[in-house]
Amino acid sequence: MRRNWLTYEQIANEMSARIIEGECQPGERLPSKTELAQLYSVSAATIEKVHIVLRERGLVIGRPGRGVYVARRDEWRYPYV
Repeated sequence: MRRNWLTYEQIANEMSARIIEGECQPGERLPSKTELAQLYSVSAATIEKVHIVLRERGLVIGRPGRGVYVARRDEWRYPYV
């Protein structure tokens, strides 16, 4: 169980860093849950946990039926940035 917790935290931290460093621009759509699950070799449920962490940090916005998008910088929550 602990491994899964670390996995989603590690993925969330990596994705947070990529967003903060500008690799993903505000308004840009993130890859789908399925694509991210394949990329990181984890389940879609793990990616859902990643999305929750990123939303809590204010780094992304979920748009039902459309996907998850990078939030504007002024929406980011500190101390994550």
